[in-house]
Amino acid sequence: MALHVPKAPGFAQMLKDGAMHLSGLEEAVYRNISACKQFSDTVKTAYGPNGMNKIVINHIDKIFITNDAATIVKELDIEHPAAKIIVFASEMQEQEVGDGTNFVIIFAGALLEQAEHLLKMGLTPVEVCEGFQLALEKTLELLPTLTCHEIKDIKNNAEQLVITQAVKSSIMSKQYGQEQFVTDLVLKACTSILPEKTTFNVDNVRVCKILGSNLYNSTVVNGMVFKRTNEGDITKQTDAKIAVYTCPIDITTTETKGTVLIKSAEELQNFSRGEEMVLEEQIKAIADAGVTVIVAGGKFGDMALHYLNKYKIMGVRLMSKFDLRRLCKSVSATALPRLTPPNKEELGYADCVYVDELGDTSLVVFRLDGNDSRMSTIVVRGATDNYMDDIERAIDDGVNTFKGISRDGKLLPGAGAIEMELAYQVGLYADTLPGLEQYGAKRFAVALEGFVKILADNTGVKSNETLAELYSQHSKGNKNAGFNIEPKGSSLIDVTKAGIVDSYLSKFWGLQYATQAACTILKVDQIIMAKRAGGPKAPGGRAPDNDDDA
Repeated sequence: MALHVPKAPGFAQMLKDGAMHLSGLEEAVYRNISACKQFSDTVKTAYGPNGMNKIVINHIDKIFITNDAATIVKELDIEHPAAKIIVFASEMQEQEVGDGTNFVIIFAGALLEQAEHLLKMGLTPVEVCEGFQLALEKTLELLPTLTCHEIKDIKNNAEQLVITQAVKSSIMSKQYGQEQFVTDLVLKACTSILPEKTTFNVDNVRVCKILGSNLYNSTVVNGMVFKRTNEGDITKQTDAKIAVYTCPIDITTTETKGTVLIKSAEELQNFSRGEEMVLEEQIKAIADAGVTVIVAGGKFGDMALHYLNKYKIMGVRLMSKFDLRRLCKSVSATALPRLTPPNKEELGYADCVYVDELGDTSLVVFRLDGNDSRMSTIVVRGATDNYMDDIERAIDDGVNTFKGISRDGKLLPGAGAIEMELAYQVGLYADTLPGLEQYGAKRFAVALEGFVKILADNTGVKSNETLAELYSQHSKGNKNAGFNIEPKGSSLIDVTKAGIVDSYLSKFWGLQYATQAACTILKVDQIIMAKRAGGPKAPGGRAPDNDDDA
């Protein structure tokens, strides 16, 4: 008979064998802070224009070479529960602003690092969090007073230079050296589809990556570009009227199974001729409706292609239902579920639909030259897939910055100037607080200083000297003094003259998400992990694509 070993008294005896229970400062809080600091240190070296790239190999062995924190976080399956809270905060930043994910991760890690010093001094987590919250409130109060530009009308030509500076600053952190060319591409794509009444939609700027040549051969096309070839012999249609179908372009099959009894060769000929006649009538009716291009989500049958060539109709097959939807949006067409002639409201229009070839890649281009184009495509060229993926991430940041400016035109000084000014002002504010919260507020200011140190370290400059020089400038009232990453000249720069600006929304939300994540982690005093279920693990799939977002 097996000897029964009693469990240790306390909380652990209520849990199954194999469960974990950690509590107290040493076991729970310091462990969480340590994990978050290590996670934050991983992405610190990727911050700023001189940030280093990371090679990330995900669970299906796909390789990513990037310094984009959002991609690094997304492709790493982080399991630590405290680090996951910072991941959730950075994901919220990505959804809200589309940029500044690295800012959230680094700042949350810096706050937790400063909190560790205070906890070891004897403060409680609640007192530290109160200090952080007071400093955050002061920071959000100061932010609007520190803006260096405000764009009232995004369509105003006089403000195009400031818009260019804002987008360029965002892209510079991903593609330092090529930022001017990529900025021109982004602005050309965004301004060509700027809506009159509704808000700007990021999804309306598409990216098509074609291997070969170099970045400087990339172009912007008003309309859509697909890496496909056409169906049939017709390769070009100008002033094209487009019918979009979600069904195959072929002889329609019956919904129920049936048996046809054929007794002679003549009956067989008449049967197949009847099917052909039905198909020809359908395509003739579509041609009579004025259609010159048919786009389908299903296959084109051989007989259907024969009749398409006969009636001079161009055929294009799109495999993705999302691409079909986007094309409908771009050319103002309605997707039809059956092979019926479209009416005038269901027809789409494009100035030109043609087959092109870039390198050895066949393309189908739907071009809209008018001002009513609702979608634009940036055709990116490059030597490797990884390089083009990184360019796409830089473009995504630029487009999101443009969207942020269209929502809120306030811009802040960049290059670490805004962080240093906030650190200086919050430090002065902390001295006025009477209670123990002042320690938390002071450490909040120290965490803000960290961004300049990271920029200096990544550039290879002595960070402590740079920090002292910047503090001296900001204490004299020079709010726009920032760090100069250029090797020539002084390590300090007037960022408004240099045209380095940050989005107000990015800092506004980033400060809030990082502080909330840090306070949530600090207030955890117990970690209770149930015993893992046996058997194979469930596949770690991502959330399914939402059809409405596509």
